[in-house]
Amino acid sequence: MRSLALMLALAGACTAAHAAITVQDDAGNRVTLAKPAQRVISTAPHITELLFAAGGGERVVGAMNYSDYPEAAKRLPVIGTNAQIDMERLLALRPDLLVVWKTGNTERQLAQLQSLGIPIFYSEPKKLDDVATSLTRLGQLLGSDAVAQAAARDYRQKIGKLSASYAQRAPVRVFYQIWEKPLFTLNGEHIVTDALRTCGGRNIFAGLKVTAPSVSTEAVLQENPEAIIGGEQHDGQAGIGIWKPYTGLQAVQRGNLFMLDSELLVRATPRIADGVAVLCEKLDQARRRRP
Repeated sequence: MRSLALMLALAGACTAAHAAITVQDDAGNRVTLAKPAQRVISTAPHITELLFAAGGGERVVGAMNYSDYPEAAKRLPVIGTNAQIDMERLLALRPDLLVVWKTGNTERQLAQLQSLGIPIFYSEPKKLDDVATSLTRLGQLLGSDAVAQAAARDYRQKIGKLSASYAQRAPVRVFYQIWEKPLFTLNGEHIVTDALRTCGGRNIFAGLKVTAPSVSTEAVLQENPEAIIGGEQHDGQAGIGIWKPYTGLQAVQRGNLFMLDSELLVRATPRIADGVAVLCEKLDQARRRRP
């Protein structure tokens, strides 16, 4: 009887060890792997960073261009750009999991990837907490649950502290500028809007339907934001400095033209917590400058 019980326990352990892994991706699809992924390809910089943060860096065998964090990501084979994926190179890397940015890849690319018959996990974090759930789900697929869970807990603690400190403060109406010529912003579906909300900010163009809409100078002037936030100044361009001549604009009158490291806010990774911390400080500056 004792031997039989031992055999049954071992059989159960083997079954558990080979049990299929199933998670739901950001497109609502069920992704099932027979075992933890060993050879993963990322099609976006934020995905590459999430995979490393979830403990699967050693299993990433290829990535899209601009995958530059952490340092080890710079040494990964590049399988293409958001305009063109090198399918031959991708297949040569023998991936058993593709982690794909649905918004950042073209319909043609998505169709090509789907035709390969390789499991696909779609990554599209739209809220700050989606970063944490992305870590834990990718950790399951990678077999690195412990690392992923720890990273998610640490991230949630940082965001929780920021929200507790700033979310209920007096609202600041913000125009978030991602490009100046032509003028582009982000709508309420993008994670930046949730970052603003965490800091007590309000995205003046949250209601627009397109994720990254083009807006007119006149539309910004009409909304008259209290603060304007932009990313790094582009070579040969004025960045948010384009607003300085508009002296009737509240953000200009009060000196609330703020430059932030856009990579820390636009990329949905654990580092966004650092970007949110800076963002909250900038919005607090705007509050202190009120008459």
